[in-house]
Amino acid sequence: MPQHSLQPNRRLSIAPMMDYTDRLFRYFARLISRHTLLYTEMITTGALLHGDAERFLEFDISEHPVAIQLGGSNPAELAEAARLAETAGYDEVNLNVGCPSDRVQNGMIGACLMAHPELVADCVRAMKEAVSIPVTVKTRIGIDDNDSYAALQGFVAAQIGAGCDHFIIHARKAWLQGLSPKENREVPPLRYEIVQQLKQDFPEMGFTINGGIQTLTLAEQLLQGLDGVMIGREAYHNPWILAEADRRIYGDNQPQLSRHQVLERFMPFVEQQLQRGIPLNRITRHILGLFHGCPGARAWRRLLSEQAHQPGAGAALIAEAAALVHGSN
Repeated sequence: MPQHSLQPNRRLSIAPMMDYTDRLFRYFARLISRHTLLYTEMITTGALLHGDAERFLEFDISEHPVAIQLGGSNPAELAEAARLAETAGYDEVNLNVGCPSDRVQNGMIGACLMAHPELVADCVRAMKEAVSIPVTVKTRIGIDDNDSYAALQGFVAAQIGAGCDHFIIHARKAWLQGLSPKENREVPPLRYEIVQQLKQDFPEMGFTINGGIQTLTLAEQLLQGLDGVMIGREAYHNPWILAEADRRIYGDNQPQLSRHQVLERFMPFVEQQLQRGIPLNRITRHILGLFHGCPGARAWRRLLSEQAHQPGAGAALIAEAAALVHGSN
């Protein structure tokens, strides 16, 4: 079985995001930051146990530290999925108790599970018994009108009792009806103080805060009282936010690659994926934000967006697009 560090360093992580944090993006993100903890997209137990598990579990060794997020509510199935993840080499297994979409609710996955703390505890306990890597829970601060602090405290206490190693708290509640997943990321107010209160009430437990964090400066401030900060869409649409993370968050003063150097190191991976039959646009969609804010960024995005889907498009198109950008570090 692969060797694991006992606990990944969670000071900074990139949120699991459906359609975004696949293995292609994660490889790219790792070139920008050596230390930031990466997460897969949510993978349901059904997909792993009854689908193409090898494809869902695939990752490059360079992605470490990398965690897998599972979606499910059947303890036995989650235990088996966690075993598969550990055997594949993941550094952590995380249970999704935060996604509010109708599709996952119908499968008893995600935020709706906050209403069933004992079931979640059974799931955590089953996974803990099945694997030696950390088992963590990502959740909201409440759902619908079930959003009292006492209810959240009780939920957290139940998971601690089941052996949960760490919590990631999206500091918004979720409305299970009436709001889209996108609206659920923006409409309910952010309440960082709730997560900070949890850390005070459960000081021995690790807490990562998630929601609305768009700068390393805010991340540094939140790390004053918390164990980790998770950045979501900002890290995808503006990945260069990660460029100073190793120095500022982890104290690693190794020289930082430039944006163009990152692309140079990405190119062999691109060629490898093209040879496997992955279309270029499936790769380039993850790197459109690399030159965010730089002169020529719009031309870079336009060329890739308009031509990467063309038959026969290859890695040379990325180099051609990068040549349109000037003055970037």
